[in-house]
This record gives sequence, structure tokens and C-alpha cells, in this order.
Amino acid sequence: MKTKELLSSWGIPFDAVNVEGNPSSLKELERRGLRLVPVLTDGERFFHGWNPKELARFVGVEHREGKRLETAELACRLLRILAAAERAILEVPPKGLKVKVPNRDRTVCDLAFHLFRLSLAYRDAVETRYFPESWLQETAPSEMHDGAALARYGEGVRKQLTAWWARTDISQDNIVTYYGCQTGPELLERTVWHAAHHLRQLYALIESMGSTPRDPLANADFEGLPLPHQLW
Repeated sequence: MKTKELLSSWGIPFDAVNVEGNPSSLKELERRGLRLVPVLTDGERFFHGWNPKELARFVGVEHREGKRLETAELACRLLRILAAAERAILEVPPKGLKVKVPNRDRTVCDLAFHLFRLSLAYRDAVETRYFPESWLQETAPSEMHDGAALARYGEGVRKQLTAWWARTDISQDNIVTYYGCQTGPELLERTVWHAAHHLRQLYALIESMGSTPRDPLANADFEGLPLPHQLW
């Protein structure tokens, strides 16, 4: 669920601005040290990031926690999403990797890299108890110029997470993120639906190029995740 949809469910009006397409809005965010969306403002205060509890506090309403999948199930979902993304990126033709995604200054290549990187960022955040926004701003390095290289990176991320979970308990501790504090399970859920959302976008982009994703995930693999209704 996006910020607009969440606020609407609370009966609060919301006007969205496409920051990347609005230089003045982007400059205002940068002036305040904010480089990632979503950002919510009432003209004086700014709320940064996706954190429903903090968002509710910002707008002055009660937050009721929805039912979250078990952490073990979330971990399994993330590994399946990563494997699916590895298969999907191989279906993108070389020229297609340079295509810009809708409403973002981001290529398909960078979208795939971002999907894999944000998944590994969860592990890094748990280990350091810190999640800076810079991790989500990284773009694909020059050596990842084709689908095979991106898929190999994704496979490496998946294997690292599998090995890490085999020797590490899923943390319940608070983690300081760039948008506020979250527990380990909360950040894991955010990571899984974030990766799932980008996988759905990747599927849509592949289909727009005239191809079909190979062995795509079923709807059941997305059930129980608080995914946005809209792709872009």
C-alpha cells in the first residue's frame, strides 16, 4: 500500500507530486537533506520514508498493526523472489536493459540491481543495526552490463542470505533506518514486499518488450504482503 492509499484509508486527503519530474520539488527535498521518496509534508514538517507507525504518529491517527507473515515464511518468500528475478532478468534483451522505467530516472538494469541490493541491505542492516539511504541509491556497476552478470549477482545475494540465515537468528532488535526505527521482522517484511514490488515491475517491463517471464511466481507467492496496488 502506498502512502496515498494508506492516508486515504484513514480519511486524510493527499496530493502527490512526482519529484523526479518536478525540479523545484526535488531541489526542496535536497535542501532538507532528503534524497529518497516517499516524503510527506504539511508545509512545515517533513516525514521521510515508509514506516506506517511513524506515519500514523505524524498525521495524528491511531495505527493498528496488520497481520504479518511469520519471519521464516518471509525469508523463504524473499529467496523465491530473488530466484525469480534471476530468471526474469535473463529474458531482457541487451537494449532493453537501457530502457528507463516509467516515472523514474532508472534503467531496467538499475532496477534489477536495486532489487538484489535492497535484499542484501537487510542483512547488512541487521548486522550493523543501521540502514542508510545511500544503500538504496547504488546503481549497477559497469561490469554488470548484461542480464547474465546481473543474474550472477542476484544468485550471489541469494546464496549469501541462505548461508547467513543458516547461522543467524532473525533479529528482533531495533534497527536505525533512514526513515526511523524498525524491528528486524518489520524490516524483513518491508524488504520482501519491496523486492516483490520490483519483481512485478520487472515482469511488466519484460512483457512490454514482447517477451514472457520464464517460470514467473504465482499470485500465492505475493499473498500476505502489503504490496502497492499500482505498479508505478
